Amino acid sequence: MISRREFIQVAAATAGLSTGAGSGLTRAFAQQRLTEKELLAFEPLGNVTLVHVTDIHGQLMPLYFREPSTNLGVGEAKGLPPHVTGKEFLARFGIAPGSSAAYALTSEDFEALAKSYGRIGGLDRAATVIKAIRAERGDKVALLDGGDTWQGSWSSLKTRGQDMIDCMALLKPDAMTGHWEFTYGADRVKQAIEGLGFPFLGLNIRDTEWNEAAFEASTMIERGGVKIAVLGQAFPYTPVANPRWMIPNWSFGVREEDVQAQVDKARKGGAQLVVLLSHNGFDVDRKLASRVKGIDVILTGHTHDALPEAVKVGKTLLIASGSSGKFVSRLDLDVRDGEVKAFRYKLIPLFSDVITADAEMAAKIAEVRKPFASDLAKVLGKTDSLLYRRGNFNGTFDDLICQALLQERDAEIALSPGFRWGTSVLPGQDVTFEDVTNATAITYPAVYRMGMTGSRLKEIIEDVADNLFNVDPYYQQGGDMVRIGGLSYAIDVAKPQGQRISGMQVLKTGTPIEPAREYQVAGWASVNEGTEGPPIWDVVANYLTRQKTVRLEPNRAVKVTGA
Repeated sequence: MISRREFIQVAAATAGLSTGAGSGLTRAFAQQRLTEKELLAFEPLGNVTLVHVTDIHGQLMPLYFREPSTNLGVGEAKGLPPHVTGKEFLARFGIAPGSSAAYALTSEDFEALAKSYGRIGGLDRAATVIKAIRAERGDKVALLDGGDTWQGSWSSLKTRGQDMIDCMALLKPDAMTGHWEFTYGADRVKQAIEGLGFPFLGLNIRDTEWNEAAFEASTMIERGGVKIAVLGQAFPYTPVANPRWMIPNWSFGVREEDVQAQVDKARKGGAQLVVLLSHNGFDVDRKLASRVKGIDVILTGHTHDALPEAVKVGKTLLIASGSSGKFVSRLDLDVRDGEVKAFRYKLIPLFSDVITADAEMAAKIAEVRKPFASDLAKVLGKTDSLLYRRGNFNGTFDDLICQALLQERDAEIALSPGFRWGTSVLPGQDVTFEDVTNATAITYPAVYRMGMTGSRLKEIIEDVADNLFNVDPYYQQGGDMVRIGGLSYAIDVAKPQGQRISGMQVLKTGTPIEPAREYQVAGWASVNEGTEGPPIWDVVANYLTRQKTVRLEPNRAVKVTGA
């Protein structure tokens, strides 16, 4: 049954749909229905509170971020959260259409609801929430950062993550792990960790030169009189998904046996609560939880899933806290006799027009962004379409990048990686340099142009498809499909490796891709050392400047079956 409050929110959203162009009355009305007190409301429980943030990707400011409309699960994960989206997601979790939760957690009516509820996130809003929880719970609180924190924006790229490090220091995390942090290179990671003031954990990373652990595996802290072992699990496939040459002497992996050994060691050391701070991805963590005994909580990251409820696997709780600074997770635990007797959980959306900005953090954000402010604000063009990235097979921002690659590099086919980070831009808005770099700011940005045979193209697409749709989660890398411009194809996600892709055609001519023919391909984010070409943000910026206004037609180039 829909409540009166939810009915009002639906009415506000409906008004936004009917009046168009972001009625100020609609937005004000929607915001009146939300209060900071309500967003933070929580009936406390037990003696430990875990606060979790993850996958912030360098986003210090409030933003628009559309959640995916397609997030397919395969094998045992098929149809299970987080592989539910849209109306199915709303029904599964009892969320009213048009409500603030529907806006924060799904793609349903995103444009209209964005006009009603505004931007979400901002590290200064996160600081307000975290300080409020600490004020309420005192010494019971542990704050844990799941990684992908130092990368994803222009200021992070230019400072090699220092902007995020300086801002996060104000929050005083108890530990973090990582993934994209490693793309600044081994020397920079070591240097940054020395100045953190809290542990950077990675039990699954080994130094191949010395055949020993490269990072601390765990840290033991006490909260609310409970000894808590926090184990860190960095992204297992970093040297595959990102350039190995940047971290040549570190090896990664899921390393299930090592996880079990660390859990056992922690228990023998007196841990009453064992927490895995993970950047594995949700499905990997779901499998890990079913096989490793003794983990009480997995704070999962990497796949950017935002779930309003904990998922229980055996006795292990899985918490998914979203991405881009949109949410802060709060998990209260009643820990007695070395086990969790009860829990209460809330995923807190950081509505930036509702939550007061923390003054200390806001000042620090302004300070670290100041050297780049003029570049970030530069208007490159305008969009008539919603620009977003998330989705298994395509996103309109990626379509825009592919169009830029095709035109600016005079290519027949464009390849753009299936990254899940990057903000959204509403129709009618200017597209700024900050918007572009939020989707492209990496340390290996060169745009290549090269000849590639049709058979090689198919191999690439098949390989990425297996990374995403292998039925064994331990063989999934947790990204989305490579985005492709100038080419259409069919994919049967239920078929085995090497047999999923068919019907490849050149879009412009409608002719089949010939296995032996060489095509001119433009792409970026090659993991190969020495790749040459202009940086991707310049290519996209030049394209936008020439086009002035962009409109992205619905992408029907991928036909999906087997889902």
